[in-house]
Amino acid sequence: MEREYIKPPGKPPPPLERWPFSDAVRVGDTLYLAGRLGLDPATGKPPENVSDEARLMMEDLRRVLTRARMTTDDLVMVTVYAPDVRDYAAFNAVYLEYFGDALPARAFIGSGLLLFGARFEMMATAVKRL
Repeated sequence: MEREYIKPPGKPPPPLERWPFSDAVRVGDTLYLAGRLGLDPATGKPPENVSDEARLMMEDLRRVLTRARMTTDDLVMVTVYAPDVRDYAAFNAVYLEYFGDALPARAFIGSGLLLFGARFEMMATAVKRL
């Protein structure tokens, strides 16, 4: 099957300009999304507030889905990595704002340190609804 590479619009600011991966890759009706972080675009760092970081990450995920002509309703699997699993409840409160009743399958995994001091990193798979 043919692959379509979803790339961010424009050139991201340094040091993000040289990521060695695509934002997402579509194969048929399936979209594989690379890990997303909730970094403040002005500073390149996570915000102080955990909920603000989760919201930035979800908005970034939604932007990539939109570029691929999809929505959060098309997500079928989500994996979230978090160095501190005590952030689980705060993350869920924000995460649920982006979905209706049909939630994707999901794992929330305790991890080691994440890039740029992020509290969360999310990877996902989406399948276009017909």
